[in-house]
Amino acid sequence: MRTMRSTKCPFAFLGVVGALVMLVTAVHVFMVPILPSSLDYFGAGRGIGRPRNVLPGAGVVDSRLRGQFPSDSYGAVTYRDAPWKAKIGRWLAGCDAGLSAVNITEFIGAKRCEKDCSGQGVCNYELGECRCFHGYAGKRCEEVQKLECNFPSSQEWPVGHWIVSICPAQCDTTRAMCFCGPGTKYPDRPVAEACGFKTISPAIPDGPKIPDWKTPDPDVFTTNKTKAGWCNVDPEDAYSSKVKFKEECDCKYDGLWGRFCETRVECSCINQCSGHGHCRGGFCQCNNGYFGIDCSIPSIYSLAYGLPSWLQPPTNLSDLKNISSSSINVKVVAKKKRPLIYVYDLPAEFDNHLFEGRHFKFQCVNRIYDDKNRTIWTQQLYGAQIALYESILASPHRTLNGDEADYFYVPVLDSCLITRSDDALHLQMPRDLRLRSYHTLEYYRMAYDHITQQYPYWNRSSGRDHIWVGIYMSMFFSWDEGACYAPKEIWNSMMLVHWGNTNTKHKNSTTAYWADNWNYIPIDRRGDHPCFDPRKDLVLPSWKEPNPAAIWLKLWARPRNKRTTLFYFNGNLGPAYKNGRPEDTYSMGIRQKLAAEFGSTPDKQGKLGRQHTEDVTVTYLRTEKYYEELASSIFCGVFPGDGWSGRMEDSMLQGCIPVIIQDGIFLPYENVLNYNSFAVRIQEDDIPNLIRILRGINETQIEFMLRNVHQMWQRFFYRDSILLEAQRQKRLFSEEAPWSVEVSKLDKVDDVFATFIQVLHYKLYNDPWRQGVLQRKEIGLPDICSKAS
Repeated sequence: MRTMRSTKCPFAFLGVVGALVMLVTAVHVFMVPILPSSLDYFGAGRGIGRPRNVLPGAGVVDSRLRGQFPSDSYGAVTYRDAPWKAKIGRWLAGCDAGLSAVNITEFIGAKRCEKDCSGQGVCNYELGECRCFHGYAGKRCEEVQKLECNFPSSQEWPVGHWIVSICPAQCDTTRAMCFCGPGTKYPDRPVAEACGFKTISPAIPDGPKIPDWKTPDPDVFTTNKTKAGWCNVDPEDAYSSKVKFKEECDCKYDGLWGRFCETRVECSCINQCSGHGHCRGGFCQCNNGYFGIDCSIPSIYSLAYGLPSWLQPPTNLSDLKNISSSSINVKVVAKKKRPLIYVYDLPAEFDNHLFEGRHFKFQCVNRIYDDKNRTIWTQQLYGAQIALYESILASPHRTLNGDEADYFYVPVLDSCLITRSDDALHLQMPRDLRLRSYHTLEYYRMAYDHITQQYPYWNRSSGRDHIWVGIYMSMFFSWDEGACYAPKEIWNSMMLVHWGNTNTKHKNSTTAYWADNWNYIPIDRRGDHPCFDPRKDLVLPSWKEPNPAAIWLKLWARPRNKRTTLFYFNGNLGPAYKNGRPEDTYSMGIRQKLAAEFGSTPDKQGKLGRQHTEDVTVTYLRTEKYYEELASSIFCGVFPGDGWSGRMEDSMLQGCIPVIIQDGIFLPYENVLNYNSFAVRIQEDDIPNLIRILRGINETQIEFMLRNVHQMWQRFFYRDSILLEAQRQKRLFSEEAPWSVEVSKLDKVDDVFATFIQVLHYKLYNDPWRQGVLQRKEIGLPDICSKAS
């Protein structure tokens, strides 16, 4: 942009400028829709008077490619076996496919930290700042914090009233965790929650015991073998039934295994510290000059150990080995393909501390480790946040140079925070509202304050090129209603979410759980934005563990003649059914309406659905054959639960055509892929007509949709992140685990991460706000996509 040198400005000129400003404002206000009128939200406006050193507009490139990549009868253009919306697929086929690597300058940090962080943290050599372990603070991590486990005691509550961290034994005040402590035979054995308290007998036969939080149980410390003890119980004696032990006690904390926590095992860390450190309860303690949340960032002090694979191949590595004793940041030139992502290394309270301080080992992670340090994958739906994060950190699309970056990733781990809200005194929710959603919003706002004060990148685009993890500057709001509770300051950014509610129909919070309801968040904190804007945001699939049996059976590829059930849905159907959610607002009433019409299992009144029929299954009964039953069906239901659910992923991974009923709410990639090519959308008001509509779809259409599902199912699977773990396990064990064997056999087609990168690449050159921006970077696009004329 040119600047006007003269300070003189005639009034006539001011008048002209004012008139132009008013005209542009009027056009913007009255002619630009508040929400787009079609699903082709990533189309770009046409530029006028474009400078020669600006890329051609999206419309120009599209017209050049139209003849070479025409759309099919469904309006899609196929790229890498997926049907994309025509303009997007056309650009990817013509531009992404021909992308070349370019020279990128990377910076290797050399700024040491004071006192080497006192041995209680990891030095960020880019900034010269310490990232302190949980329970330590200060510029040099020299301050030991006191994080109490308990509220103040009283006569009624001798240990203080209940909180997850409650501790009648020894409180580790660096983590607010409870252990048996000194004087016991097993001082490092957890005394978590109900373990340390007496229980109240059940009111009904076979009912559950209820902890009496007002009465600590001294027997957990007993050495009397006839009493149910814990802290002095020998595992061998307990396993051979020579002593009693308290059944309410277990190994909830990460890093311990066995009924009596007798085996120390690997904890869960991001990328397991990339081979350059060890996992310290969830926080990577890096070695040899590496740093970052997963020890994947080199400094000049680590050059003797080589560079990480994501940074190779450098063009001048040999020159660096002579300057490893320097105290000045140095440059490395590497060949990379765009888009390039800069990942913020945030203070530990936004990520590492949330990992290290977990009170339950399964919280917010997608894997833990058994007694042999072999991987156990979890069914944690929110594990997608970790999977995507790990893939980005290990990807050649990552850059250490913010000036070369196309996107900026802000890794606040909201899935850890929201599950840990109120589990310790230092993580108490705001006193005024008691909402987990508000608590998370405040964390994101603090992260925003940090990056805007410490880095120059936000103001360059008002945050529009940023990606957030968690509520995912692009942003991963992975919790039930995702970015609905994003703070107003960051709404310009791209949100990565699981819940694509545009609020065109469902305008308020749809959760049935009060602590996550965002309706009560003050508008001056949240702003007045929708949960999802398809013009800038993206819905990503939820996490699904690698199921070796399902992969071995190739359920996604089961042919039409093996699919005998017309329609299938298995899940919670609400209060009319046994063990159903009691709230009428659960699933926005959609599952309840479906069951009332087509329920194939009797409800509490013994009634079936009004239109139940033999080849339609709508049931709440859990089954071990769930995946087999999905794979035996033609169409499978995709409905909300408490916010989003994982049913779209279940359908795609078992090769079943998704049937979507949730008005105005987008599913994964729905604003970029052509859903008509592989899915069916039905309006909520048309639920009574569901089966009639499905029976009206002819066999040719069914075969076409099934074929598309079969070709693209891995785009709903986090294969890249799973293979990273497979490689780590192969380095430790000669015998490969079944999940690793089967995932490694899969065709190397595009998965979630590859799809994410393709979308970012398209948006990089086609988002309207980027049109007309001068391109000062090497881009590597083919001439047809990069030449203005």
